[in-house]
Amino acid sequence: KPPGGVNVVAARCMLTDDEFNWLLKEEVHAVLKQLQDVLKEASRRFSMPTPGLESQLKQENFILGSSTMDQVKGVLTLQGEALTQADINLKVAKNSHVLHFQFREDKHWKLQQIQDARNHVNQALQLLNSRDESYCFKTGAEVNKLMDAVMLQLTRARNRLTTPASLTLPELATSGLMKMFTPPMPGDVMVNFYINLSKLCLTVYQLHVLPPNTTKYFKPAGSSVLHSPGSMFELNNNRFEVSHVHKVECVVPWLNDTLVFFTISLQLCQQLKDKISVFSSFWNYRPF
Repeated sequence: KPPGGVNVVAARCMLTDDEFNWLLKEEVHAVLKQLQDVLKEASRRFSMPTPGLESQLKQENFILGSSTMDQVKGVLTLQGEALTQADINLKVAKNSHVLHFQFREDKHWKLQQIQDARNHVNQALQLLNSRDESYCFKTGAEVNKLMDAVMLQLTRARNRLTTPASLTLPELATSGLMKMFTPPMPGDVMVNFYINLSKLCLTVYQLHVLPPNTTKYFKPAGSSVLHSPGSMFELNNNRFEVSHVHKVECVVPWLNDTLVFFTISLQLCQQLKDKISVFSSFWNYRPF
């Protein structure tokens, strides 16, 4: 072993300790500041009003469309997390008659996915705000614990926008959404709104009643985001079958922005965890 070899290793370990202390004291807070800035932008996209100032929140109109069908057309008005108006035209398959529905003036439909995603972003911001620049991180494990908690909230926020709720057909039929329209929806039509990534989607189901003496095998459908023609369900002692399904959608640009912000934030968290891991690996394998 060369003379002074142990001292060289010891000096290297001291340097690594200094580097790690600098990481804990300086770089961790720099990353936290980046995360806060990105998530504040994400939160701003949700544009939640202060109580009593809801009218100041921007209203956006979106035209629903599909590249494969024209049976359903409509315009949706989105104000933050709420659909404040929906104007829908449905061309009935059997006679090409066009039905027109719109929200009652006293009704708004809250999109729970947007509200939940916003709440998770705010919880992530609260976690970051609990460790201001004056806070001194003492261990890498403490940093990892904070990053894991922030990443959990961000993953939940992203999942709420990328994974619409699965519902049964009876749940759709009895949803409060069915009571939102004027004129009232006929008994053989159901609708559902949901978010999928950066798109606001409308699904319209046309139904027919199965006769009581039908010999058709009856099998109730389970939960699904999108039910297929032929799906069956029972409600109030009547059996129904889905005859037609129409799906139209529109892109909401600021939802796409928030998904990008979630990805950037998750990458920042993981990069910081990776740096902590490098130092941890060094200490685990250093020769004394």
